[in-house]
Amino acid sequence: MYKSNNMQDSLYAHYSPTYKYSIGIEKVDNKLFDEDQTHFRFVYLLNRKNTKLSQRNLYFQSGLSLGNKDSSFYGVHGDWETRRLFSGFGYKVMQNNITENYSDQYLQLGVAPYLGDYGDLHTWIMIKTKKNSLTKSRSTYPVLKFFKGNALVELGYNDKTEWDLHLVYRF
Repeated sequence: MYKSNNMQDSLYAHYSPTYKYSIGIEKVDNKLFDEDQTHFRFVYLLNRKNTKLSQRNLYFQSGLSLGNKDSSFYGVHGDWETRRLFSGFGYKVMQNNITENYSDQYLQLGVAPYLGDYGDLHTWIMIKTKKNSLTKSRSTYPVLKFFKGNALVELGYNDKTEWDLHLVYRF
């Protein structure tokens, strides 16, 4: 998984022994503090509900810096989707020895302009709003999400936050 936005770039590899949790390593280039970190990450599926028409997921996430015992994060993120509609959210608290604790929050809503079959390219048109307690900034911007098979690409742009990019490939 690769993520890039105005706050940081991160590269994250993880292993999921079961569908309930994953463990992994994340390399983070923190642009705000001009600092590189490596985190041991743990993600746990708190709740999943599958129906004939929708799926819902709620996850706990956490990370501990391997080089700085004072740097860590924890939070929750989740999503609910049908084949046509999507909603997602995230709340994450970062702790470090550079500044006071701060949080990142986001809310994302989307619609699929067409319904593809299994194996087709799937497309979502979304709107995302983010808030950061450290920079005290909020930004709202359009996002396009594409996935096919094991690959996912999500990209958005705003003049405040610049590019918000998310690349995932599952093995």
